[in-house]
Amino acid sequence: MKICLLEPFFGGSHKSWAEGLQKHLDAEVHILSLKGKHWKWRMHGGAISLAKQFNALEQSFDLLLATDMLDLNIFLAHTRRKTEGVPVAIYFHENQLSYPWSSTDQDVDKGRNLHYAFINYASALAADQVYFNSEYHRSSFLNELERFLRFYPDERNLDELPKLRERSEVLPIGMELKAFDAIKIKKVKGPRQILWNHRWEYDKNPASFFELLRELQTEGIAFQLAVLGESFAQEPKEFVAAKKQFSNEISHWGYVDSFEEYAQILWSSHLLPVTSIQDFFGISIVEASYCGVTPMLPNRLSYPELCSGKFLYQDLNQTIKQALTDSSLESARSEVNRFDWSVLAPQYLSSFEKLVNRLG
Repeated sequence: MKICLLEPFFGGSHKSWAEGLQKHLDAEVHILSLKGKHWKWRMHGGAISLAKQFNALEQSFDLLLATDMLDLNIFLAHTRRKTEGVPVAIYFHENQLSYPWSSTDQDVDKGRNLHYAFINYASALAADQVYFNSEYHRSSFLNELERFLRFYPDERNLDELPKLRERSEVLPIGMELKAFDAIKIKKVKGPRQILWNHRWEYDKNPASFFELLRELQTEGIAFQLAVLGESFAQEPKEFVAAKKQFSNEISHWGYVDSFEEYAQILWSSHLLPVTSIQDFFGISIVEASYCGVTPMLPNRLSYPELCSGKFLYQDLNQTIKQALTDSSLESARSEVNRFDWSVLAPQYLSSFEKLVNRLG
């Protein structure tokens, strides 16, 4: 099978997923991509740029696989002579309909955020198969669509929604988890290390995370702190204040380029309290859990799909205080093994083959 993967935002988790698919899938995967920046412009203009790349290719493909940053309709319009009859699928890493927009984004005040949601909706309609990285993501997007379309005055085409639901499917994100095994180190004795390994953005709710640590500090409960993750703009104010307040507890602070260093910090950590207000999957949680860090997850979003109930908290303050003093900690490693590419690649291939055979 020959697959053309269309990725307008080739960076971060999108890039890792695309390269993992190319490496592990028992098929030929050709990636057409643009740099992973300017995401709004990628959703507007990326389809034209990728269409030009596609039209310059001489080979043919059995399947086109786009991601959610692509305006699929524009791409297909500009490649119709070459894409006619080729099955088309789209993979949603995230979506702009049920994702909580930042209150500081000017597009929200001006109503322009609705257009990005409509691009996602129209692209899903154009695809023969729609993949989501979690059932939570699938259901939140599809459920929100009806409310979104009722915002408009007429011709809402609500009859398309059941059809869209029928051709949607969940394929979790494949990950290079086994790569962490070669860098495994033992956790050192002493105060347990609390980990943050998410993006430094509002949807990960750093304010609540650091407020939790302030309470521990005030009560004299000893801990260490490792803060990883990527910041795409200037350092958020919550992180600036926390860096000063927890200077005595910090063992590491900031993004690391080296996978080896990242893995070692994960292996050396003990607890991962999660306060996010949005997560369609949870890559950073799976990585940490695989490295023996005990996840503490709210019972919402995609988290019940990642780990069993014993890792879902009702009261995070009480849960982490107990974990910082308990002699032993539960490991979720065995529960997240299933997200390694060695497990998921055959599932991807099976779904792709079914789609191609059905439409071929």
